[in-house]
Amino acid sequence: MTLASLGYIGIRSTRTPEWQSFATNLLGMQQVDAGAGVRAFRMDDRKQRLVVTDDAGEGLGFMGWEVASAEALDLLASRLENAGVSVTLEPMILADQRQVIRLISFSDPEGNRIEVFCGPSIASDPFLPGRAISGFKTGSLGMGHAVLHARDVDLLLPFYRDLLGFRVTDYGLKPFKLYFFHLNGRHHSFAMVGTGRQGMHHFMVELISLDDVGQGYDLANQTEGQIAYTLGRHSNDHMISFYANSPSGFFVEHGWGARMIDPSTWKPHETFDGPSYWGHERLYLPEESADRLRPRDMRLDAARRGMRAPDPSTGCAWFDSVVRQE
Repeated sequence: MTLASLGYIGIRSTRTPEWQSFATNLLGMQQVDAGAGVRAFRMDDRKQRLVVTDDAGEGLGFMGWEVASAEALDLLASRLENAGVSVTLEPMILADQRQVIRLISFSDPEGNRIEVFCGPSIASDPFLPGRAISGFKTGSLGMGHAVLHARDVDLLLPFYRDLLGFRVTDYGLKPFKLYFFHLNGRHHSFAMVGTGRQGMHHFMVELISLDDVGQGYDLANQTEGQIAYTLGRHSNDHMISFYANSPSGFFVEHGWGARMIDPSTWKPHETFDGPSYWGHERLYLPEESADRLRPRDMRLDAARRGMRAPDPSTGCAWFDSVVRQE
């Protein structure tokens, strides 16, 4: 597998002051100096993980995926070019801005900018969170995960799975197509949802403590309209999380407790139990909309059937009653 993890995310936004408050006071990131028109934020020992630029428009600017070496970067570039994908070896000035040694860029079939890099810069000073949190779960797992809207999932699927090497963790086909992909032990580092749109749906940061998430939920509730999805637990990665409305209109998931997988033995499968066992009420949607009612009905059905995430302390497996394969 070439790609190792999600290294960083770039956001285009004219609302950089709002992002400064959102990233530090709610998410708990540390702001670092990055020059005029740019806000950069740390989550760990990396010099930056989130970059917000004041470019026109609001939304995803780029996703930065890490590889282990310059040789791996060259191999990926060759594979892409042989498949007809235009690849740019970016100049050192941009690599320096991204705080990496070497960097290539290209676009996926729907025009999302992808950057792949090696040699991330490590900070000499300790991470200082923007609010009192225990820290983020990163390291070899990467920054977290990114989820894209897709106009056509069937167009994007072979690009990410077959060309870039993302491995399918699980997927759902109704009421729309939704694919989750892993690169390492994190249940998913990337996902796509077939909404007929293009751009960022959400990105996720995972906290070390459940209390960090709960306190973030309380903080978000102090601002009218800040909560997009209420606190809940996902059925596939078992994450306990809430989703906040970001200053750029997409969501940011703030979570804890996601399951770890073994990539060498994991088998992809279709899921049928809905996105969440409980919670995650979609407050951003009208109360009686079908897109809000259907996930609610699926959660209530999960409650009637007594669906539970396996208790990691008991070593329980992923039961057939949780994921039914056809």
